Amino acid sequence: MTETNETPARSALVTGAGSGIGRATALAFAATGARVIASDIDPARLESLNDELGEGHVTVAGDITDPATIEKLGLAAGGRVDILANVAGIMDRFLPVGEMDDALWQKVFDVNVTAPMRLMRAVLPGMVDAGEGAIVNVASAAALHGGRAGAAYTASKHALIGLTRNTAVFYGPQGIRANVIAPGPVATGIEGGMASHLAAQRMGPLLKSMLPPPTTPDVLAEQIVWLASETATNINGAVLSSDGGWAAI
Repeated sequence: MTETNETPARSALVTGAGSGIGRATALAFAATGARVIASDIDPARLESLNDELGEGHVTVAGDITDPATIEKLGLAAGGRVDILANVAGIMDRFLPVGEMDDALWQKVFDVNVTAPMRLMRAVLPGMVDAGEGAIVNVASAAALHGGRAGAAYTASKHALIGLTRNTAVFYGPQGIRANVIAPGPVATGIEGGMASHLAAQRMGPLLKSMLPPPTTPDVLAEQIVWLASETATNINGAVLSSDGGWAAI
């Protein structure tokens, strides 16, 4: 038998991979030679992604707020996840706190905070054993400001930064890096997505006047891949604003 010293391909688990930033991120990791485990709630979108990814990758359809889906992803990964990209997230129709209902608040936090926490908790033991690992959580410009979204989305993305930085502090000495990328919004449909008259009146003109040119999912995906790469080995607990300068306004 001939022995080989080849290093096995890294594995990258990507949520929200059926469309947008998540899909672009899954394809970008695959292009680096990583084995991709892609998750999305929409089976049809995942089937399309699977065709584009080709052989050697795995797609898992399911709701990441369901612990059973987390378990399926762990099984699909085969016990090894080198990179976790928490991309999946939902908005809140720009509702301010006075118009927020408990159900929407809970749903936004379940998807944007609790699911990423559970996924991080699931992959961390393997990363600790390996002595290395990279986690990239996708937040938003709303994680850095109070006037970029509604109450639930804004609070959830602030919480995601806190969760990420806490993980960086506790697990950094064990070779694990956790970082955040905070994209700006897409330049179309912002006011139309506001279910609140107060939000449309207060935030609509403000956001439109400040909005920089939009970027593309492919650009953000490349930045996520970079944050997870060895090139970014000294970056831990950081928030990368990728918003065309919006955070500077």
